[in-house]
Amino acid sequence: MEKEEVKKTALAVSIAILEGRWNDLDKLLDDKFTYTGDGFVFNKDEYIGFMQDMKSAFSNLKMEFPNIVVDGDQASIRFISTAVNTGSFMGAPANKRNLEIHGIFIRKVKNGKVMQEWQTTDLLGVMKQIGFGALLGYSIFVGLLNVKQKRPVRKP
Repeated sequence: MEKEEVKKTALAVSIAILEGRWNDLDKLLDDKFTYTGDGFVFNKDEYIGFMQDMKSAFSNLKMEFPNIVVDGDQASIRFISTAVNTGSFMGAPANKRNLEIHGIFIRKVKNGKVMQEWQTTDLLGVMKQIGFGALLGYSIFVGLLNVKQKRPVRKP
């Protein structure tokens, strides 16, 4: 694939999520798609469910993509997301705060579909914005006590 096609397909995933176009997202992801990021590993349906949950928990969600590097079939994209936490997400209650989240994802594209995504997010930056207590409690509950979270479920 050409560099521009890899870039276009990789960015189309984020745009479909931002616009809540779940059927388009489904078509952009390969059936064997896998996501690995921030301690999670999801298959295609779990990823879509996770993104649906995120989209419903954060209003005014916007993303900027200040840096994009394409190498072969992979696009590395630095992102800056802004949103207001208006709903419960991953067990944490809404706090009505404006958030700015920074991170990087890499998407592998083959035959016009995203095969894999790897992501890392500035979780310390998020923790500072939403309150240390909420994330510390979550970290202890899930990390230290090894309590399993429910897997995300894709909504129709």
